[in-house]
Amino acid sequence: MTQLERQTLLIDADDTLWENNVYFERAIARFMEMVAPDPETRPAVREIINREERRTIAECGYGLESFQLAIGRAFRAVAPERWNPAAEAAIGALAASIASEPIEFVPGAEATLRYLSARHRLILMTKGDFAEQSRKVALSGIGPLFEQVHVVAEKNTAAYEEKLTHLDSDPLQSWMIGNSPKSDINPALAAGLNAVFIPHPWTWVLEHDEILPQPGRQCLHLERFTDLQLHF
Repeated sequence: MTQLERQTLLIDADDTLWENNVYFERAIARFMEMVAPDPETRPAVREIINREERRTIAECGYGLESFQLAIGRAFRAVAPERWNPAAEAAIGALAASIASEPIEFVPGAEATLRYLSARHRLILMTKGDFAEQSRKVALSGIGPLFEQVHVVAEKNTAAYEEKLTHLDSDPLQSWMIGNSPKSDINPALAAGLNAVFIPHPWTWVLEHDEILPQPGRQCLHLERFTDLQLHF
């Protein structure tokens, strides 16, 4: 694929520009040490965590508060007899440990964004808790490279359609770039955008999905974020 004329590039943040889910996985690993010392029981416990995360997302959206609530509920489901103020404090500490993690860019992300911003229209589009995501953007220092920054409660087809209208952008010259088939790729393609899938080894299990091609839309699969420079 040759490099394109000026395009509108919507770019995901967590696990596309910087590390995110690995910190949650480390917290879950510590949770497992607390409630499931037997490795054979951990797959079943993980299913309980996934179930509770789906439940809390439906109730109160994404973010650390939702995660803390989910693993607290999972603790009470797995080891109700051990739930006490000390356990509750330990769950709170796990969530706090995630909040304290620094911004760690994926390799080459900053340089690639600078390259792209000189050639295309960049829009940062991330989902989650508004305050948490806005804080990460501020800490990252990359906000000035984007024309706009949007934090949305959910990335679904309607959200992409609304953004296209708001941006007054031609769908055929618009791309969503991210690591999540469920949130970045499939709904963007369904809304009429093109997409770029850049897999990440720590993509959240609840974001896994089969990519569904759409007639007349392009979906590039790239190995790393820096590969965008070869196409845009």
